[in-house]
Amino acid sequence: MCDTCGCNVTEANRSLIEAGGKHAKTEGGSEAVEVLQNLLHENNHRAAHNREHFDKHKVLAINLMSSPGSGKTALLEATIDALTHAQKKTSKDSEQLSIAVIEGDLETENDARRIRDKNVPAIQITTGSACHLDAYMVHDALHELALDGLDIVFIENVGNLVCPASFDLGHHLNVTLLSVTEGDDKPAKYPVMFRGSDLILVTKTDLLPFLDDFDVSKAEKNIRNLANPAPVLQLSARKNLGMEEWISWLKHQIKHYKAHLAQGETVLPMIQKDTIHKDQSEKNYQHQHSHTHS
Repeated sequence: MCDTCGCNVTEANRSLIEAGGKHAKTEGGSEAVEVLQNLLHENNHRAAHNREHFDKHKVLAINLMSSPGSGKTALLEATIDALTHAQKKTSKDSEQLSIAVIEGDLETENDARRIRDKNVPAIQITTGSACHLDAYMVHDALHELALDGLDIVFIENVGNLVCPASFDLGHHLNVTLLSVTEGDDKPAKYPVMFRGSDLILVTKTDLLPFLDDFDVSKAEKNIRNLANPAPVLQLSARKNLGMEEWISWLKHQIKHYKAHLAQGETVLPMIQKDTIHKDQSEKNYQHQHSHTHS
C-alpha cells in the first residue's frame, strides 16, 4: 500500500472510511495502520472481482506505468495504427485484435480524446489528488466499457514511478515504459515498479543519437540487478521503430492468457508478493511466476 505520499484514500474508496462506511471505525478507535490495512484488503478484493470480470469476457488487461511524459499515450496511438494496418493486410480473424483503453490522469480528458480520435473506445478516469489508479476506479470505469468482442484493455495509469506499482487493479500484466530522456538509472532508483514489470519498454529511442547520458545496456543491467527476467524492448512510437516486436509480444501474451483460461486459471502480474491480494494462494502465485514469460 502507498505510505509514501498519503494517497491511500481516493475519491473511489473514501466512502469506506467516512461516517457509516465499512471501515469508519476500527477496533481500537481510529488507528491509521489498521485503516490502511483495511483499505488495502478492500482494494485487493475489488481487484479480484475486476479480474474475474475480465476473465469472464476473455479480455487481457494490461497496466501501463511510467513517469509523466514517457510516451504511454503515444505508444497506444502507434499500437492502434499498427493493428489497423495489420488488419487491412489480412482477412484472418485470428490476426485481428480489438482493444479499448482506460485512461488515468489527475485532470482533463486529453489522453482519452486522443485515443477516441483513433476510433477506439476510451474511458477517462480523473483521479483528482490521487497519484495512482486503484481497483475501485477501474471497477467504476468498467461499468462504462463494453468488453464483448475485445481482446485487450490497456489501463494507462497516472504518470508516477512510485504509487501505481503498489495497487492491484485486477489486471493481468504490468508494462513499464522507460524513456531515454529520463536516465538509465531509473530502475535502480525506483525498484518496486521495475521489479514488478512483465515487460519494460525503452521508449523514444530515436533520440539516442542525440543523447550521451542514456545507455540501454546499463538500464537493462539495473533491471537484471532487481532479479527481474522480463524482456526489455526498444522502440520509438513517433518514428514507428520496434513496433513489430511489441505487437508480437502482445499477441503472444493473448495466446498465453487464453491458454490459462482454457485450463480454468487466470494470469497474475509480476507484482511483489506483499501486494498480491491475501486470499491468493502461494501455489497460484508461484505457478504464474514460472509461466509469465514462457
